[in-house]
Amino acid sequence: MNIEENKVNEDMADDDDEESGEMPKIENDDEELNDEELKVEAEGDPKEKKVPVGKTCLPGIVYLGHIPPRLRPKNMRNMLSLYGEIGRIFLQPEDRSVKRKKKKAGTKACSFTEGWVEFRDKRVAKRVAASLHNTQMGARKRSRFVSDLWNIKYLHRFQWCHLSERLAYEMTVLQQRLRTEISQAKRETNFYLANVEKSQNMDKLRKKRERKGEKIEEKTWNFTQRCTEDEIQMSRLRKQTMSKKNLLKAQDKARDIQQKSQSNVSLLAKIFNSSKAKD
Repeated sequence: MNIEENKVNEDMADDDDEESGEMPKIENDDEELNDEELKVEAEGDPKEKKVPVGKTCLPGIVYLGHIPPRLRPKNMRNMLSLYGEIGRIFLQPEDRSVKRKKKKAGTKACSFTEGWVEFRDKRVAKRVAASLHNTQMGARKRSRFVSDLWNIKYLHRFQWCHLSERLAYEMTVLQQRLRTEISQAKRETNFYLANVEKSQNMDKLRKKRERKGEKIEEKTWNFTQRCTEDEIQMSRLRKQTMSKKNLLKAQDKARDIQQKSQSNVSLLAKIFNSSKAKD
């Protein structure tokens, strides 16, 4: 019995060794295959071609020098979106003085003077500026803007931040100008009110003195009159060290010369009139 049990135990151990030796070999093969597949997936198939990565699209800005009346940013976007993708649009409104004049005239419509349009790709912006410049805005006869022409220019190396900085600078300048005007108006009003109060106080003092019977000295304005031409000539001649007699003689000579010139004019008139009468 013991011999048979030992044989059975040896057979069971051999079976266990065979099973334990075969199983880990299969698992190692699977792991090696998984590593190779991962390498192939990471590196990619050598037969497949790599797709070239395109350049980044830089935005380009176009300047509009003329904007017809009744044209709004929405209309501008619809008109230019046919040629390419559009980003931001800014249209400069009219000056406030022009708006006031229009309000007085009875028109409330607001129009724009100039504008800037940003295209997503600057190459598209260059093509649009080159092709649409000096062409009709409206393609159809019934459109509002058939009689208007595009006035487009591409701005090289111009970015949207430059425009925003310029607008911010103009706003600060306008606010500063308004502040100075307001401060000047305040000074003028304060000066006027101070003079009014001063005049009222002076009137009260004058009335009090009149009641008391005191004499009131009214202030008079002293001013110098400008010299006449004769006085200017006399002063010039005095500077030249001339006496009064010589001055009188010079004046007499000037009068004689004027009289002679007048007499010559009369003689010439008589001569020409007589010749016309004979004809």
